[in-house]
Amino acid sequence: MAGRKRWLLLPALLLVLAGGALAGLNWASHWAPDRTRYPVQGLWLDASAGPVEWATLKASGPGGHGADFVYLTASSGATERDPAFAAGAEAAHGAGLQVGAVHIYDLCVPADVQASNFVTTVPRDKHMLPAAIALDLDAKRCPSPPGEATIDSELTTFLNEVERHLGRPVVLMPSEAVEARYHLAARINRNVWVAGDFRVPTYVARPWVLWTATRRLRVAGVGVPVRWVVVQP
Repeated sequence: MAGRKRWLLLPALLLVLAGGALAGLNWASHWAPDRTRYPVQGLWLDASAGPVEWATLKASGPGGHGADFVYLTASSGATERDPAFAAGAEAAHGAGLQVGAVHIYDLCVPADVQASNFVTTVPRDKHMLPAAIALDLDAKRCPSPPGEATIDSELTTFLNEVERHLGRPVVLMPSEAVEARYHLAARINRNVWVAGDFRVPTYVARPWVLWTATRRLRVAGVGVPVRWVVVQP
């Protein structure tokens, strides 16, 4: 009899667990940092986001506040680029958003060809936000990451060429894994962009200026979950 009661209780327990999981997913898809703590907030999009309703994105967002800015992935590695970058940047500007460009840096590709890819895609524009360089350990893209000395040399070449083109310093966006391996934020004097869902990251040894606070936020105007980014006051 006791065993039968336990089996009868199982469906109810599963319903409770399922309800808790759904509540957690719902919370995650709506959470963003408090605007009173971080008044300037925006997002980072790439081509996978699909069509964007820029005016809606500017007008509506978490807590009733729309996005203040958007970063768009412009290029990646030596050859990949978003052909819609220029049109997206222009449309976002037209909706009243500040716009910045992101390059996905490939640790296994020579810096000069990556810089060429970026400067061919992103024009020099004093109205744009400082460009951001994202670095991560990607086993598929770069199965044998180089040593620290090689990274120093290659990244210096890349930064020199890109910053000469843009006329201003870039922002470094090292992942936690990259920072643990190469300590870039500690050794290269650039502003830093960090990432950590729902918590302020502590993996860099210097103050950060941008934080990807969640990769799961759903906002009006974009059909997929987005990376929501805040600026350090």
